[in-house]
Amino acid sequence: MIVKENYEIKNHTSFKIGGIVKKVYFPETQSEFTELLRELDDYIVLGSCSNVLISSEGYNGNIILTTELKQYEIRGIKVFVSAGVKGPLIAQKTAEASLSGFEFMIGFPGSIGGDIYMNAGAHGQSISDKLVSCCVFNKKTKEIEYKQKDEMNFSYRNSLLQNGDYILLHAEFDLQKMPKEDIDNLIQRNLEFRKSIQPSLKYPNAGSVFKNPENDSAGRLLDKSGVKNFDFEKVKVWDTHANFIVNKGDAKSIDVLNLMVKMYNAVKDTYTIKLKPEILYIGEKTGKEEELWNILYQESQK
Repeated sequence: MIVKENYEIKNHTSFKIGGIVKKVYFPETQSEFTELLRELDDYIVLGSCSNVLISSEGYNGNIILTTELKQYEIRGIKVFVSAGVKGPLIAQKTAEASLSGFEFMIGFPGSIGGDIYMNAGAHGQSISDKLVSCCVFNKKTKEIEYKQKDEMNFSYRNSLLQNGDYILLHAEFDLQKMPKEDIDNLIQRNLEFRKSIQPSLKYPNAGSVFKNPENDSAGRLLDKSGVKNFDFEKVKVWDTHANFIVNKGDAKSIDVLNLMVKMYNAVKDTYTIKLKPEILYIGEKTGKEEELWNILYQESQK
């Protein structure tokens, strides 16, 4: 297993932001992964780092990256996928097998572990739709368990994994047979939609910044609140979708947090709605970052 000490993590994040991490582990097999989870007492598990903002001040702890856990298997309509497999890859591989259900992931930069953690979805599909069961590591007992779909507590951008007691190892899905041409057409439509509205990773970003409020769209609220005009030296709101922040080159975590608070306040002042961040913040905080974090991640929960 590759282990890196005092490792600059920013090149692993889709935001291209992040400082020095005390120790980063790259397990390659499930046995290495579970052994590590049993051995370490304090750690954070991340996948493609596509939905996170890691502090430019770094993180004085252990991070386990699942990027080398790339195993998957297709058996008939059943698909078994390790936590580190990237969504676009498995979307392509299942399409080649004439299996439908993963088309929405074609433009996602995230991994299966992160997608299940967030119950990711788009274009009327979500990761939980076709899920059968999850193989998870219980952090309290340090044992491997299997959870059926109805035990995963799925809701909008939420799952059992967010309670902090479980880590995904791999998941099983039942997909649906469909003509490959129909699947390819759906994938192409999804790609074209994302390309027309959302920034590609050529423009470093972490996906949607805020969760949709019930029966509304965060993007609509942000747009109507005028945030598309928010363009600063190192970060900006994306031109065609107001719920995305782009790193213009050498932004730091403080730049993103500052812009997030401006977006948050714009919607709160216009609609008295407190948007909840979808991006997870990880790492050490300066005094100013602590202040901004409290507004975004504490006040918004009230």
